[in-house]
Amino acid sequence: MSPITRPRRTQEERTAATRRALLDATLDCLIEFGYHGTTTTRVVERAGVSRGAQVHHFPTKNVLVLASVQHLAKRRADEFLDHSVPRLRASDDWIGDALDLIWEINQGPLFEAAMELWNAARTDPELREHVNDFEREVATGYVVLARALVGDLVDDPEFRADLYFILDTIRGLRMLQFVQPSPERALERWEPTKARLRRLLEGRAPR
Repeated sequence: MSPITRPRRTQEERTAATRRALLDATLDCLIEFGYHGTTTTRVVERAGVSRGAQVHHFPTKNVLVLASVQHLAKRRADEFLDHSVPRLRASDDWIGDALDLIWEINQGPLFEAAMELWNAARTDPELREHVNDFEREVATGYVVLARALVGDLVDDPEFRADLYFILDTIRGLRMLQFVQPSPERALERWEPTKARLRRLLEGRAPR
């Protein structure tokens, strides 16, 4: 019996695999070592690719780090839009479920990696400009999610201000976990905060 041979990957497939390995390794390093501890040497070692491959796809550390966070943000946004919007539309408590969803979005590695970028951007003007662009993309993603639930109401300046207030509140609460890393304590803080945010939306959003 002749051995089964796998088809050779195309150049496009190899390129995509290399980029994905670099992006995933960068995120792992960001979360484990922080921004300043994330070196291109560590990244290529963890990704299992050459330094030349890294430079070819992502010529600088800043480009690599931003691309990795944007990669995860897009993947997470696609997942939530595909799976969560239909569930929220059918929910008997769509406001509560939507608030829980935003809380959940800000619990994972994307938030931790983004905070590393925020901290580094404080003293790096070039990085700060790119992080600002990235944050505008993130805000746009939340607006898209809100539009899927409340339609054109999202264009109301007062509703938009409420949405940003909710995001700022959840992010601030989430940051407390860096110094109080207790999931139980975080939930204890989240439930009364959620109740207050719910009242904010109930007075403005239809359904």
